[in-house]
Amino acid sequence: MSAVYESIGAAGAAADQARAPSRRARLEAKGVRLAPEGGRLRPFVMKVLPPLLGLALLVLAWQILAVRNPGFPTPLETWHEAVKLFADPFYRRGPNDQGIGWNILASLRRVALGFGLAALVGIPLGFLIGRFSFVYGMFSPLISLLKPVSPLAWLPIGLLVFKAADPAAIWAIFICSIWPMIVNTAVGVQRVPQDYLNVARVLNLSEWTVVTKILLPSVLPYMLTGVRLAIGTAWLVIVAAEMLTGGVGIGFWVWDEWNNLNVPHILIAIGVIGVVGLLLELALVTLAKAFSYEEK
Repeated sequence: MSAVYESIGAAGAAADQARAPSRRARLEAKGVRLAPEGGRLRPFVMKVLPPLLGLALLVLAWQILAVRNPGFPTPLETWHEAVKLFADPFYRRGPNDQGIGWNILASLRRVALGFGLAALVGIPLGFLIGRFSFVYGMFSPLISLLKPVSPLAWLPIGLLVFKAADPAAIWAIFICSIWPMIVNTAVGVQRVPQDYLNVARVLNLSEWTVVTKILLPSVLPYMLTGVRLAIGTAWLVIVAAEMLTGGVGIGFWVWDEWNNLNVPHILIAIGVIGVVGLLLELALVTLAKAFSYEEK
C-alpha cells in the first residue's frame, strides 16, 4: 500500500509541476521583457544573411550578363581561372611577366611610400594651418586652387621631373593623399573649444604641451578620417597611374590582360583590387579604435 501511496503522490507532484507556470512565464508576468525563443541566433542571422543575399544578387546579375554576352565569362569560369592564377601567384618569367602577387606587392609599396610621405607633410601642415591664422591665410588659397586638380594631371609633371615611371607614380599618390590629411587635420584643430586654449594660455603651457595634451586628443578623430579618405583615394589612383606608366603593378597587370583579351583575369583583378582596398580600410578602422581617446 505504501508503494501505491508513493506513486500517487509522485503523480500528483508531477501534475502540480506541469500546472505551475514556467520561469519565462513568471518573469513575463512581472513585466520583464525577454527575447523570443531562438533569439540568440537572430542577431547572427541578420548579420550574415544580408551580405550573402547581396553577393548572390551580384552573382546572379553576372550570370545573366554572361548568358546574354557570349564573350563575357561566367562566374564559374572566372572562379576556375582564379584557382589557377592563385595556385602560383609569385612566379617570375621575365620583367613584364610576373605573378599577380608580385604586382599587388609592387602597388602596395608605391602606395605606402606616397601615402607615408603625404602623412609626414600633410598632418603637421594641417596642424599649422588650423593653429595659426597667418599660415591659414597663406595656404588656404593654394589648397583651394590645387585640391580639385585630378591626381593623374600631376603624373606628367612627375615624369618630367623624376625621369622615371616609378617615382612619378609615387608622386601622384603623394599629391592625391595629402589634401584630405591637410584639410581634415586643420578642421579638427579649428574646432577645438577655445576654452581649452584659454586655460593653456593662463597656465602658460608650452606649444608642445598644447599640441600633445590638448590638440592631439581632440583632433585625432578628424585626422584619422583624413587618413582613411587618403588611403582610399591612393589605392584608386595607383591603378590608373600604373596603367599609364607601365612596369610591375596591379594597374599595369589589368591593362596587360586587356591587351591579351583575357577578360577573366580582368574580373579577377577587379575583385582583388576591391578586397585589398577593403583590407586597408579595415586596418585603418582598427588603428583608429586602438588610438581612440573615448572611454571603453
